[in-house]
Amino acid sequence: MTASVSTPALIALDWGTTSLRAYLLGADGLALDTRASSAGIMNLPAGGFDQAFEETCGAWLDAHAHLPVIAAGMVGSAQGWVEAPYVETPANADALVAGIVDVKTARGVVLHVVPGVLERGVLPNVMRGEETQIFGALASEPALGNAGGALIGLPGTHAKWAFVADERIERFYTFMTGETFSALRDHTILGRTMHPTATHDEQAFLRGVDTARDAGHPGMLATIFSTRTLGLTGQLSAEQQSDYLSGLLIGHELRGLNEVLTREQSALAGKPLRLIGNDALCNRYRAALARFGCHGAATVAHATEHGLYGIAALAGLVAARRAA
Repeated sequence: MTASVSTPALIALDWGTTSLRAYLLGADGLALDTRASSAGIMNLPAGGFDQAFEETCGAWLDAHAHLPVIAAGMVGSAQGWVEAPYVETPANADALVAGIVDVKTARGVVLHVVPGVLERGVLPNVMRGEETQIFGALASEPALGNAGGALIGLPGTHAKWAFVADERIERFYTFMTGETFSALRDHTILGRTMHPTATHDEQAFLRGVDTARDAGHPGMLATIFSTRTLGLTGQLSAEQQSDYLSGLLIGHELRGLNEVLTREQSALAGKPLRLIGNDALCNRYRAALARFGCHGAATVAHATEHGLYGIAALAGLVAARRAA
């Protein structure tokens, strides 16, 4: 996929648990070419990192032998190619650069691995990969990192909500919303009456969000069974139940986040907010956020690429990103 006539400057890898996405970036930080692979760290045989790297990036390196290479995500975990220990909150981009760990590939190329972020406490929190996307968002819109702070949401299997201020990740929360949805749909009785379709039912989804938002309900465990009972009583069709459950879980996620903010004498609707993720999922979150009075939650484009390029530039691997 050709996106620019810029000269290749960096190979950047988003290497996660189940997939690997590689970017050949130009000096403007935009992708000249991309590669997608199912070679996530949990899908590789022992010692399979070098082969996956070569299959994904070998042709680029044959053509551009001296390009620097940087990677973020689970490739830096204890189960990854090399462990890049977490840096602790509050964490800025300089802390990530200081925590980079190198590993040499079979062809002799050095892979620079970005660390994740750890928030200590009674209930510790960790992220790997999302920190790079967050700094990509800050690079795209520097005002988000001002002293007043902003909230960045990263919907997904393990949704993250990060509070950023003074160009740092101050603290963050993890909600296992996506994984819980998959588990309930595929491995509980709730899935027995569902007939998922490719068409999104907005009305059923928002009904789930509103059910979760209603403070009169006693919480997620007491409401998820309504996915089945509303079907049994003819109030939800089999085709609507999946979207209702999705809305219910996302609604409980946002309700919990809002309660955290309320304790801090803040409000979800009053924070500058951005989303990072695929368009369909971000659209769901935008619709759900609107039910909590929060509007204007734009999706950040190219957060991964901009984050990896920005960290590489700060580490001295490439020149600062040139304006497109």
